[in-house]
This record gives sequence, structure tokens and C-alpha cells, in this order.
Amino acid sequence: MSGEHGVRKKTEINSARAWLVCLVMSLFFFYEFVQMNIFDSIAQDVLVDFSLSSTTVGYLASMYFYGNFLMVIPAGMLLDRFSTKKIALVAMIVSTIATIVFSQTHALLLAQICRFMAGMGAGFCFLSNIRLASRWFSANHLAFVTGVIVTMAMIGGMVAQTPMAVLAEHVGWRYAMLTNGLLGVLIIVLIGLIVRDQPAREEAHVETEHQHLKKYGVLHSLSFVIRGKNNWLGGFYTTLMNLPIFILGALWGMTYLEQVRGISHAEASYVISMLFVGVIFGSPAFGWFSDKILSRRKPMLMGAIMSLIVVLMMLYIPHLSVGSLLLLSFLLGFLTSSQIISYPAIAELNPIELTASAVSIISLVIMASGVIVQPLTGWLIGLHWDHQMVNGKPFYLKEDFMLAMLIMPISFIISFFVALCMKETGCKSNYPQLKDSV
Repeated sequence: MSGEHGVRKKTEINSARAWLVCLVMSLFFFYEFVQMNIFDSIAQDVLVDFSLSSTTVGYLASMYFYGNFLMVIPAGMLLDRFSTKKIALVAMIVSTIATIVFSQTHALLLAQICRFMAGMGAGFCFLSNIRLASRWFSANHLAFVTGVIVTMAMIGGMVAQTPMAVLAEHVGWRYAMLTNGLLGVLIIVLIGLIVRDQPAREEAHVETEHQHLKKYGVLHSLSFVIRGKNNWLGGFYTTLMNLPIFILGALWGMTYLEQVRGISHAEASYVISMLFVGVIFGSPAFGWFSDKILSRRKPMLMGAIMSLIVVLMMLYIPHLSVGSLLLLSFLLGFLTSSQIISYPAIAELNPIELTASAVSIISLVIMASGVIVQPLTGWLIGLHWDHQMVNGKPFYLKEDFMLAMLIMPISFIISFFVALCMKETGCKSNYPQLKDSV
């Protein structure tokens, strides 16, 4: 038996096959990050096409987060108990169909439903990746694999900026969205052909795991996670530090840069893309630093303070060059990446069997913030708008934007105090197994 186990370790766990499976599944996360952030490239065109206000286009974009918010907790429960591949495929199909229909509809209600359905599918993307990685890689590889998965998502965020902006400019936003949907079809085929739930020799172990979870029940396990104060603190910290992605990356960044900073559409797309480049480099850097100094809380505090400094420079220093904006956008993405430390911190503060459920709390709070923040930002921008139009599109003054952008520095201040309240784990598990603690 031990010989067979050794063979499994050599041939399947941590192998090239394991990397192939997890990288293909990470395309699901990549795709959903495109969907989440694409409105930053097409918001003004959609606004004109559907005859919307800034507030209404904010609501339309936020329907994605309503759907995501609704499915986060059920996603964790389903992925713990059923085939990861099958659930991910169904979620991808729903999201892709919604994207294609959105590209063709002229009815606002149907457009809202499509964004909602795309968000529902996205509720499964991160947790399905974590669930799959935990079965194909040993524990001492998971942190790095998770970093690669997050990097794939950030690349999706970048694709939603300059490439989609250029594509929409050349073929129109509808054909750009249709192309986006066809990309989803390709990813569905790849997942169907390549992904497996676990190495063949892990099937018996996974079945035992399912029986273990069944023994304790969904409500019992979920109530344990919900009662954890640190789970919610980690969720709020990650959410507050993530707001630049929602506000600048997903919706208003390019419009702000064009109308307030006076740079071109292409230049604005480059600047916002640097936000995602910063996250790509910052995520593994903060993870490495946290492990190196054996602290979760210190890097979280550092990230909040330094993000506050950078965003104040970005908003209040006049006459910034494009080069300066590119650098500040990169730094903002890099420093707000301290948010990823919440994931290992929460994992260390919960029984190992409840890691996915605990992580779903973070996702729940993040998606709830998207539901609130994007419409709120649109409402604040349009609050004192004088209805000035330029080239058929609403033109906002600096004062219109600055009131809304205040959300970011305020959120960084709050996140500092949230991190102060979190328990320090010292990068060690602080809980025994579920059977000993629930």
C-alpha cells in the first residue's frame, strides 16, 4: 500500500499533469475577471446605447455582484460535496451564455438579467480553483499555486482593459462582448477535455472526505464559520483593500483619467492595466514577505498605510504625467495586494475541513461590497453633474469625481484598524481538526 502511495506521489501529485489541470481550471477565474472588469472599457458606450445615467450604468454593472453574492456560500457547500469539474462546467456555461446574450440584447431588463447570471457563474470560480489545487498539490505547494491562480485572474483584469478597449473601439462594444463570449466557449471545451477532479488514486480519500462533511452537516459546519469574528474581519479587510479594483479597474478608472487627468482613451487603459500588473507582482511578494517574517498582521497594516499614501498622491497631486500615473497605478495595485494575506490567515484560524467555507465568507463580503460600492460611486459622480455632454457622452467635472473617489482613502484608513483587530497567527494553524473543535 505504501509503495502505491509513493508512486501516486511521484506520478500525479505536484506533477506536470497537476499543473496542467490547475492552469486550465484557472482559465475559469481568468474569464470571470474579464467579466467583472470589462465595464471599465465599455461603460460609456453602454451608457449611450441604452440611454442610461451614471447611476443606472453603475447598477447595471453591479448586477454581476448581486449574482456572485447570491452564489458564494452555496458554491462552497456544493464544491465540498460534488464533482468540481461538473459544477465548474455548469457555472462556466451559464456565465458564457449570459455574456453572449448580453452582447446582442437591446432591452435593459434582459441586460441586467445577463449580468446577474454571469455573476452567478462567477461565484464558483475561485473556490473551484482552490478545491482542485488542494487535491492535486501537497500542502507545501498550495501557497505558490494559489498565487499563480490569482495571477491568472489579474491577467484577466488586464485583458478587460486595453485589449477590450481597443477591440471595442474598432468593432464596437457589442462585437467585443460577443468575442468575449466565444472565448468562454473555448475555455469550456478545454476544461471538459483536460480537467479531472483529483488524481485517480485520490478518489477513495475524496469519498471519505465527503462522508466526513456529511457527518457534521451543512448547517453545523457553516454556523461554526459564521460565528468566527476573525473570518469577518478578514473579509472586511480584503474588501476594503480591494475597492480600487471595483472602482478604478472595473468601472470608473478610465473615465476619471480621461475627463479629469485629460489623457487619451488608450493612455487611460494603459494606466488602469498597470493596476492589475501591480497586483500580479504584489500578491506573491506580500505572501512571501508574510511567510518570511512569520506574521500576517504586520504586512496587512503596512499595506493599508502605504496604499493610503499612494491613493492620496494619485488623487490630489495636480498635473501628473502619464508616466507618473502609470507608476502610481502600479504601486496602488502592488500595495493593495496585502489583501491576499487574509486568505492564509483565515485558513490558519479555522479547522482544516472548513477552509473553503471560511474563504467563502471573504468572497461573500467582497461581492456585497461590489453590490453597494459601484452604484454608490455612480450616484456620487452624478450627484452634482450639470448634464454637460461631449461627443454624445456625459462629461463630469473634477469635483464630481473627487467626492466619489474619497471612498478609497477612507476605506484604507478603516482597513488599518480592521487589521489591528485581527488575531495574529504567526503563520501557524491555530485550530485542530473539525472533529475536535465543532
